[in-house]
Amino acid sequence: MRARITGTGSYAPERVLTNADLERMVETSDEWIVERTGIRERHLAAPGEACSDLGTKAAARALEAAGVAASDLDMILVATCTGDAPLPSTACLIQHRLGATKAAACDIGAACCGFVYALAVGDAYVKTGFRHVLVIGSEVMSTITNWKDRNTCVLFGDGAGAAVLSATTEDRGILSSHLHSDGSLWNLICVPGGGSRMPPTDKMLADELQYIKMKGNETFKVAVKTLEESAREALKANGLTVGDLDVYVPHQANARIIKAVATRLELPMEKVVLNMDRYGNTSAASIPIALDEAVRAGRIKKGHVVMMAAFGSGLTWATSLVRW
Repeated sequence: MRARITGTGSYAPERVLTNADLERMVETSDEWIVERTGIRERHLAAPGEACSDLGTKAAARALEAAGVAASDLDMILVATCTGDAPLPSTACLIQHRLGATKAAACDIGAACCGFVYALAVGDAYVKTGFRHVLVIGSEVMSTITNWKDRNTCVLFGDGAGAAVLSATTEDRGILSSHLHSDGSLWNLICVPGGGSRMPPTDKMLADELQYIKMKGNETFKVAVKTLEESAREALKANGLTVGDLDVYVPHQANARIIKAVATRLELPMEKVVLNMDRYGNTSAASIPIALDEAVRAGRIKKGHVVMMAAFGSGLTWATSLVRW
C-alpha cells in the first residue's frame, strides 16, 4: 500500500503588500529586496483572519480536486507555527469546520519543514490502513513578524496549501521521506518569547521577543548544504539520479538559496518551481502552495518524479520524493 497525492489546493489572503509598500514602512528598496530574496510582493491576512480560516479554504479546494468527502477523512494534519491559539490544535478547528467527523486531527510543528514532515506522517498512517489523510500547511506569519525590522519584514507572507493522501496499490505515490534536525542550531531562526521558557510579560513584549529572529548569513550556508545533501539522499534511496527528476518544489524562502542548490545539483532551473516573488516565505504553507500551482498549471503530470524539499527553524530539513 502506498500514499498517493490525489488532490491539491491553496489559498492566499486578498490583501497584497508590495515592496513599494515596504519602502514606505522601513528603510529598504524594491531593488534590494528582489536582488537579495527574489520577493516582489506577499499576501497578508485580514484583521481577524486566522490560521484555521486560511487552512480550511485550502483544504476544501484539495478535497474537491481529489473527489474525497470530508466525512471520509481518517486524519487531518496541520503543519503550522502560527496556529489560532496554543490550544486546541488548529487541526481540530479545521476538522470541525470541514465536518470531518471521523478524522483524527493534530498539528505538527516543524516550521518551514512542517508540510514535508506531515506528508511523511500521513504516508506512514496510510501504510497502516488509513484510506484518506488530509495534510495542510497554513501560516499567518504576519503575526510574528516585526514590521519595523527591515531584515525580516521583507521576507514573510501569509497563506495555506493542502494535499489529500489516498491509499493506492499503484506503483506511484510517495516513494520515500527523509527527515532531519539539529537542535544545536535552534537560534538561527527562532521566536524567543511567548512560550513556557519566556512567557508573555511587559518586558518580553517591550523587548519584541514575540517576533521572529533570523541570522541570515549563517542560515543561507546551512540551507544550501542540507538541501543538496537531502536531495542526493532521497535520490540514492530510490536508485534515481538528478536527471530522473521532472519537477523540484523547494521551500520558497529565498531565490538565491534555491538557485545555489540547483547549481550544486546540476538541476536545470526550468525544472524548479518558483513563486516566492508573489508570496514571500509562507513557512509551512510555501511548498503546498507551490505544488498546487504547479499541478493546476499542468507542470506536474502522471508519472513525473517530483521532489519536495525544505529547511527551517529547529533547525530542520526534509525531502519527500513522489512519483505522480
